[in-house]
Amino acid sequence: MTSGSSGTTQGLTRFNASDESAALAELHEVCASSAWGSKLLAQRPFASLDALFGASDAAMAELTAEDLAEAMAGHPPIGRPKPGDPTSSREQRGMAGASEELKAEMLELNLAYQDRFGHVFLICATGASAEHMLDALKERIENTPEREREIVRTELGKINRIRLTRLAEAS
Repeated sequence: MTSGSSGTTQGLTRFNASDESAALAELHEVCASSAWGSKLLAQRPFASLDALFGASDAAMAELTAEDLAEAMAGHPPIGRPKPGDPTSSREQRGMAGASEELKAEMLELNLAYQDRFGHVFLICATGASAEHMLDALKERIENTPEREREIVRTELGKINRIRLTRLAEAS
């Protein structure tokens, strides 16, 4: 199913019919921001994946700095997926074959980035190579905190769309 599809999938139908606590738990797996999840929950049922994407994008645009921090706290650093978390491992697959030198440089820059901005470096890693992620980190560490916060918001939106697609396609 593509993001442009207007058909309702089996997973979306199930999500729409889920009780509030189950639906909120599923949304929390997509994005750790409770404000984002609450906004989406309040708009159920969704007629299509596009409607779900629209609600997600609108909720993401409204997140405060504190809400963004909460959302970012749900993401492990690039190069260190959460142990036992298949989503984290799948999304960071591009780092799996990276050289030890690249992994060490990524770790060093991740720590410098975290010192500078107070949160993990966040990038939509799905389909990205280790080199691409490292280049993005090198470039973004020079941003102002305000610029970086807006880039993070955009990257979170991309991640949310990928995860919402999986939620909508799940049986």
